[in-house]
Amino acid sequence: MEDVRWPAEQLEEHRLEISNRIRNLFWTVSGDYDMEFEPDTEKYVYSKQTVLYEAVKQGAFARYFDQKKLGMYLMKKLHFSAGEDILLPLAGLCMDAAVERFIIRERLGTKEIREQAFGELEKAEEEQISDNAGTDLIHRIRLLYIRHVLENTDDEGMDPQAEIALYKILSLKDAENTEDVINVIDEIYNHVLDPSFEKRNGNLEKILNLPDMALANDAWQECMTDEQMEDIIQKYLSNLKKKMMSLDIRNKKKKRFYFSPENEEVPESSENINPQAVRRIREYVELNYGKSYLSESEQARINRKFCTGIHKNCILYLTDGILQNPVIKNNQYRFSQLQFEKNKAYYGNNHWIIKRNISVLAESLKRAFIIRKDDFVSRSDAGQLVPERLWKIGRTDDDKLFNRKKRSDDSEFVIDVLIDSSGSQAGRQAQVATQGYIISEALSQAGIPHRVTGYCAFWGYTVLQRFRDYEDPRETNERIFQFRAYANNRDGLALKTVCSSLMERPEKNKILIVLSDGKPCDMSIQ
Repeated sequence: MEDVRWPAEQLEEHRLEISNRIRNLFWTVSGDYDMEFEPDTEKYVYSKQTVLYEAVKQGAFARYFDQKKLGMYLMKKLHFSAGEDILLPLAGLCMDAAVERFIIRERLGTKEIREQAFGELEKAEEEQISDNAGTDLIHRIRLLYIRHVLENTDDEGMDPQAEIALYKILSLKDAENTEDVINVIDEIYNHVLDPSFEKRNGNLEKILNLPDMALANDAWQECMTDEQMEDIIQKYLSNLKKKMMSLDIRNKKKKRFYFSPENEEVPESSENINPQAVRRIREYVELNYGKSYLSESEQARINRKFCTGIHKNCILYLTDGILQNPVIKNNQYRFSQLQFEKNKAYYGNNHWIIKRNISVLAESLKRAFIIRKDDFVSRSDAGQLVPERLWKIGRTDDDKLFNRKKRSDDSEFVIDVLIDSSGSQAGRQAQVATQGYIISEALSQAGIPHRVTGYCAFWGYTVLQRFRDYEDPRETNERIFQFRAYANNRDGLALKTVCSSLMERPEKNKILIVLSDGKPCDMSIQ
């Protein structure tokens, strides 16, 4: 390929020609002319050799390894809060090391392109270091790898951690499959770049065992069809692939992003979300959790009241749930219906034990409240005279010759039951639903007014799902089996909102019961 370089103002005129050249290079190396590939024509203006080599590298990896398997691992790792600006550059280095032998062995002409590309990268990386941006370990690892490729390694002053990572990356020259690449990436990330990650989130086996549906939730796909889910996951994978393949990752201000169905990156800060995006997020919340039982003005009022301080950029959403009031009967509706049936089946299989537990708890509550309702008698200086005490007159200072009957004034109770509905409860959904049902049934039998609410957090929204209200009839308790665990949980805002209405109740004694695994995690708000 001749060395043709266009200035930025001429890029549009030659964009198609550039794009076709890069695609042809990718297809030739991959051997698959049906595979989709999106060239980075913008970067071609200032880093031609880097763009050409990335096409070669992607083609080689697509030919000898499984891009989708690696992409799914990266998506799952990111789901567990791995740092994107660390993980993806690391993946790019490991992939380069894995395909090097195939590139050099089968296409001798690419050796020169690779060296020229790494020369461009070294210069860019040194500029970052001179600006004090290269102090991050991932930058030091990348610079060390680049210099190794260019045979420009100087052992003096070598960073021990970067050296450990380099040796592990270079071991991939003998990688036999994608699992080898994944293992090295995970080992370097967990033991060199983020040593506390495994303790916080689990090992590689736990990461890989994450259901694909959890990734669909990340991409807002619970409310879509199976085909739409797969399409969005593929777009998300494509975006990740583009990032991890690029060795030229410049330091930028760190931001969190989410991915819209059109695969546009949208900054998560509420200040940067345009009105159309806000509206679409709201629509997705309605599709996922059902319509709100509050009017727009009521919703605006509670958000002004409670979404303050550390909850400033949050939004409250109160609903009776998607099964009670769906927008449409979509995938999310069907998943919720399926979980409802599973929860009911668990109850059916254990109903004798559950009914016994309800009966025991209800009787205990009744006895406790009967005792509190009983009148009690105390000695007094007025009331009903007790003849046996008359002898004390003139002989002692004790003037309490009477008994006074007092009626208990603290026998009225109201109870709120708040259930953590976040994804960390996913492995025990039927049990959690049953626990809530047992408590609610026992309270109903004891005649105690109570409300049962589930809560979770989704893209800045804290969703409160009302299973039953204080004065609802007993048969409403069965709606607790509509419990389903997904998304995150912002405990503070949920507690603040529920307790506010609880405190407005007229009963003197107010009790809040929280069923939770004790792991608050709202990943969408920092």
